[in-house]
Amino acid sequence: MRWLKFTASGKTSWGIVEGDRVIAVDGDPFAGWQRTSRMLPLSEVKIELPLIPRTFYCVGLNYLKHLKEAADKRGEVPAVPDRPEIGYRAQNALIAHDEEVVIPSFATDKIHYEGELVVVIGRKVKHLTEQNAMDCVFGYTIGNDVSERSWQKEDRSLWRSKNADTFKPMGPWIETEADLEKMETIVRVNGKETNRFATADMIFGVVPFLVELTRYFTLWPGDVIWMGTDGASPDIKHGDVVEVEITGVGTLRNRFVREER
Repeated sequence: MRWLKFTASGKTSWGIVEGDRVIAVDGDPFAGWQRTSRMLPLSEVKIELPLIPRTFYCVGLNYLKHLKEAADKRGEVPAVPDRPEIGYRAQNALIAHDEEVVIPSFATDKIHYEGELVVVIGRKVKHLTEQNAMDCVFGYTIGNDVSERSWQKEDRSLWRSKNADTFKPMGPWIETEADLEKMETIVRVNGKETNRFATADMIFGVVPFLVELTRYFTLWPGDVIWMGTDGASPDIKHGDVVEVEITGVGTLRNRFVREER
């Protein structure tokens, strides 16, 4: 099932995407819902963020190629992590499909994307095991982890390089039936493919992260975990359109614009 949050005629609601239509529902997929007779063309609705997570978790350096490229740029030997490690991102950075990523006027030209699988949690859980970890996964959506790399180098944390307003596009919907092992992540800039990799080819997969996270934290319905990326990004400039496609899930598209001074 493909769950969409959308606005039409001034009303925002949940819906189910079926082909090129969206069927509105009463309620929501986490607390209970009922299908309605309201049906609209998908092309005529405003696609909203699929959700605002209670907690916004993220994974870094979870693909070998990305890890090696990052180490090569620093002139270092790549250090492969020996356990899953997690970080956080800020809700203020989230924007929806087809909304604009705004590059601050004083940012450098080192603006990069990272196409990522996003795991959406469907129920309250703690102390998961390898055997039951996937039972809490509601579905998947797509994220574009935008970074300002010069700020990232200058700061001891990622407070501005990763979390500036609009730096975390997510969407366009939540797919509940996608097969992780068959997914491929494809990134295009202005229609030209710039990156492609097997989505499941992670150093640590979804299960190890769920097990490790829930040793310490309770996961809640609507929490999200961004699972990292592979490969590298070109410098993104004003007017560029970045599409992140994950097969079986969909395509997230956002235009980048530089803020005027």
